[in-house]
Amino acid sequence: MSEASARLAGLFDGHRLTPTQRRIAQVLVRRAEEAPFLSSVELAGLAGVSQPSVTRFAVALGFDGYPGLRRQLREALRAGERAPAGEDAEPNVYQQAVWAEVARLRALAAELGDPTRLERAGRLLAGSRPLPVLGLRAAAAEARGFAYFAAKVHPDVRLLDEGGSHLADRIEQAADAGARALLCFALPRYPRELPAALAVARGLGLAVVTVADSPLAPVAAPTDQLFVAPVSTALSFDTACAPLLLGRALLEAMCDALPDAQARLERFDERAAARGVFLD
Repeated sequence: MSEASARLAGLFDGHRLTPTQRRIAQVLVRRAEEAPFLSSVELAGLAGVSQPSVTRFAVALGFDGYPGLRRQLREALRAGERAPAGEDAEPNVYQQAVWAEVARLRALAAELGDPTRLERAGRLLAGSRPLPVLGLRAAAAEARGFAYFAAKVHPDVRLLDEGGSHLADRIEQAADAGARALLCFALPRYPRELPAALAVARGLGLAVVTVADSPLAPVAAPTDQLFVAPVSTALSFDTACAPLLLGRALLEAMCDALPDAQARLERFDERAAARGVFLD
């Protein structure tokens, strides 16, 4: 058990919990780094219980409701963090945002302890020719970044980062050209047209690999290969270090599944050098 998990487990010692409540506590302990940032609905979904059960769990621990419990979870997590030498003991808002992202990255690292699912998704993406990569609005940056690098090793990557009536056309065109899979980045706030676009892809028989911020994201379907990487809400606008890193991990898995990936990279480097593309 990690240090963070041990601290959270200590919060539940001495309380007589029902089997349902123990299940909720177990989820919090297993996901210690992520726990302070889960909503009651997200926690209920992970534990397989109802949202009112989460509220009753918090009350059983002596809190007025779930928000009070979540504040305590955050304090417990912060108590285990040590600021680098010379920094103030109480972090400012910007430092707090960094620590919030660190917690999410730790949770992501734990999720990737078994790389089997990631490697399977990498093979699926590698085998799709063409490979459509979808990301709208807040998720457009992650989609563009993946598509930019993927195009150096994959022969046909098609970026879908704009909505509108032509979006379905482009998905259909990719399917007609032989696409077998679609990679989707879905981050809040979710565009209304995103579920419709994914429905088109699934209706055409494309396998959908989704990178979302929550297992309860309204755009993910049970048939998707879903990878969860929470965003941070510590600042006025969400920060998405974990989804970005997860996208790069999928890219790495795809490269491993492409037999000519290294040769393509070498050809790109040679041509870029010949054209003087980069300063270094």
